[in-house]
Amino acid sequence: MTERLDRARILAGQHGIDALLVTPGADLRYLTGYAAKPLERLTCLVVTQLRVQLVVPELERAAAEAAGVDMEIVTFGETDDPFALVADLVGNAEIVAVDDHMWASRVFALQEAMPEAGFVLGGQLVSDLRVVKEQSEVDALRAAGAAIDRVHARMGEWLRPGRTEREVGADIARAIIDEGHEQVDFVIVGSGPNGASPHHEVSDRVIQAGEPVVVDIGGTTPAGYCSDSTRNYVAGGEPDPGYVAMLEVLKQAQHAQREYARPGVTAESVDAVGRRIIAEAGYGDRFIHRTGHGIGQETHEEPYIVEGNGTELEPGMAFSIEPGIYVAGQWGARIEDIVVCTEDGIEVLNNTPRDLVRL
Repeated sequence: MTERLDRARILAGQHGIDALLVTPGADLRYLTGYAAKPLERLTCLVVTQLRVQLVVPELERAAAEAAGVDMEIVTFGETDDPFALVADLVGNAEIVAVDDHMWASRVFALQEAMPEAGFVLGGQLVSDLRVVKEQSEVDALRAAGAAIDRVHARMGEWLRPGRTEREVGADIARAIIDEGHEQVDFVIVGSGPNGASPHHEVSDRVIQAGEPVVVDIGGTTPAGYCSDSTRNYVAGGEPDPGYVAMLEVLKQAQHAQREYARPGVTAESVDAVGRRIIAEAGYGDRFIHRTGHGIGQETHEEPYIVEGNGTELEPGMAFSIEPGIYVAGQWGARIEDIVVCTEDGIEVLNNTPRDLVRL
């Protein structure tokens, strides 16, 4: 963690930032290893060019120490003003950067405590550090991918006609924990027409024989890294030929994107490769979202694989490749893998069948 903090301090200096303030969330965990809870009492990492300190309530010092925090811990009592304390630690900083997810009430209180300072967003600064994964992070993402693959491999235990999406989703959620995650982040079970809504979760709709079901699931492992994978299923019957033809187009698009992605190509060009195939097959207006998102200690982070993002891929960047086709009122399909950019291509972290899985 010391190296990450040193890099944060250097990058802050290069951007003219005198102090970086980070409250509980993925940025704090990345920089300190401490997965602090976002409670009403302030926890705040203070990074200046002179030193790094963690401000915590006195009653949470033990938790921070147990998490292995390797820096000076500054505590405050129940009736103390933690924002005044942070202001004292920051000193005469002119430009203060705050993490993007800091509560508005915290930002206003800090501004009141430091009326002479200018405040800017610091999220991009930390994102620039997080976007290229270290080997330990790639290992953690690989383990998360294998864990969610094990859940997909068990889908036949739960997904069958006559059950509701909610019932199937509850079973999946238990399996996500059983297969090695610390928490369930999301469970999407989109049967029939519900599959045409990319962010549908679960409902009381009863799954029918022969209709397609989109299953998009993910969680966070004890190491703090996320999984996310989508596959398509049909149970108890044969799917409509029109759906099968549509899914074949989607498979071709996703395969082409995986084959194309490598260091030096832009994020938007990966999106364009699959989008072109889908459009040429007549489904262009049915691919209604970006191709993918970065992943790490958050399910969605940089880099985003979308038109307009000219970021060149680099070894260590981890992201999803998940084109989708959605026909309102009928069905939808999405194929999603998490991949990591290597020196000469990508490593695919999800390896369950990408064909329509018949249960």
